Amino acid sequence: MFLVTGATGDIGRRVIRLLREHDHSVRGFVRLTSRYGELEHRGADIFIGDLRREQDIEKACQGVQYIISAHGSDNDALSLDYRANIALIDQAKANGVQHFVFISVLGAERGYEDAPVFKAKRAVENYLAASGLNYTILRPAGLASNLLPLAERFRETGLYLLIGDPKNRISIVSTDDLARIVVDSVTVPDARNQIFSVGGPEILLREDIPQIFGHIFKKEPIVVNSPLLVIDGLRGVLGLINPEAQQALGTFRTLLSNEFFCRKDEIAKLEQTFNFPLETLESFLRRYLAV
Repeated sequence: MFLVTGATGDIGRRVIRLLREHDHSVRGFVRLTSRYGELEHRGADIFIGDLRREQDIEKACQGVQYIISAHGSDNDALSLDYRANIALIDQAKANGVQHFVFISVLGAERGYEDAPVFKAKRAVENYLAASGLNYTILRPAGLASNLLPLAERFRETGLYLLIGDPKNRISIVSTDDLARIVVDSVTVPDARNQIFSVGGPEILLREDIPQIFGHIFKKEPIVVNSPLLVIDGLRGVLGLINPEAQQALGTFRTLLSNEFFCRKDEIAKLEQTFNFPLETLESFLRRYLAV
């Protein structure tokens, strides 16, 4: 039995789909307000709970052999990115789980002090590596699925808002490829007790994204390049009325102001370990946008 947290998210849904295609038993940890009909239709066991409650985590982990942590933080990095994952690891040890797959974030090891998600993910990485469990830690770059709403908006308007330095290098990973890597991590021997940076096969500039959109839709992009000062001003205002949102913007600003790309040797290692070629961003978008 696999337990997948974040089961209705972009990664979790795809992971459960792959596991069920191979007839694995899967338990999806979902919130009451989630749309989990697709997971039920695919034959997944549904556990409705709250990752902020340790008793819910304890119940969800009973009888499972593999745990895949794929949930996000919903602007609550301390409770969800950190405490929930620590509780999952503790329950994995208590239940003799055979393998724990943790989805971290590219750059978690860099020590960004103003990014709560990065700090929480790195602390969990260290805790998992010292736990004695068999594990795989995946540090994905940007997810291609996150660009689908922007691509749809571009299809309608031709506009693309680019905040920060357009020359910053990035890697975008096909969310389908990431899901496949997650699932294969529990069976590929060379993935055991390893940390992988996960990106697509290309190193892109941030300004390349609207050009890819334009190529797909045969439309010249209108790029609005806004400075990071806009985010800084918004953070200042939020600090007075909503400190949690201000912290979340700290993570967002970190993502916008730094480079997040996988080196060629990291991608080569990934393709060699998991034995399949990674998909380009344009290929992913064309499949989902039916272009």
